Amino acid sequence: MIRPIAVAPVVALGILALALAGCGRKGPLDAPPSAAITQPAGAAASEVPAADTDGRPIAPPGKKNKLPIDWILD
Repeated sequence: MIRPIAVAPVVALGILALALAGCGRKGPLDAPPSAAITQPAGAAASEVPAADTDGRPIAPPGKKNKLPIDWILD
């Protein structure tokens, strides 16, 4: 019979190994989205996306989807 005191370190090491194996991703870090915005060849310079005061691009307005419960909020 295996003693429970002898199993505890093995279980603890197994849990630690699984926790560390799940941390992060392999490979180099990804560049931020605003780091290298390149225009395709032939694109006009006037097609620059809208930006806020910090220089971050603003998403275009999308279609508003109505839910059946929206009449309560309106």
